[in-house]
Amino acid sequence: MNVQLIDAFEFCRTGGTREGVTPVASMERLVRDCASPDGELAWKAEGGTSKQGFPQLRLAVHGTVQLTCQRCLAPFAYEIDSSTVLMLGEDDAKADEIETVIDDETIDVIVGTRSMNLMDLIEDEALLALPQAPKHDTCPDTAVLDAVRSEKKSPFDALKALKK
Repeated sequence: MNVQLIDAFEFCRTGGTREGVTPVASMERLVRDCASPDGELAWKAEGGTSKQGFPQLRLAVHGTVQLTCQRCLAPFAYEIDSSTVLMLGEDDAKADEIETVIDDETIDVIVGTRSMNLMDLIEDEALLALPQAPKHDTCPDTAVLDAVRSEKKSPFDALKALKK
């Protein structure tokens, strides 16, 4: 995977911005959940400071991945359009303190480092945007599935045949 190391605290302090496009195939954890490695994700990371004065990262991830429908088992294109705000603490104690102060469940607080891989955060955001059970809105061809369902015979049919 492409590595984008940043000093997270300096990036936030200076209001840094990075953006790019990364192939799904280069994201090892994400590609395991996909039907194929095709597609790419556009992403953007912006550093800043919250109104309470804490360092924060805004991450946005957009793109299309191929998932397997859990109903018909056919691959389909799934559109990822996700954004999040991450506040940074220097250690676990500081992160817990920030969580208590902001008291907002829509904002995640993580431990930042001076050499943070931005691509790991981008991949995490993409993984969190995937549905737990991916499905088509309407499966394209359920004739095969319907045929299998209708072909199921009751185990009691065999007993009826023995009785005759």
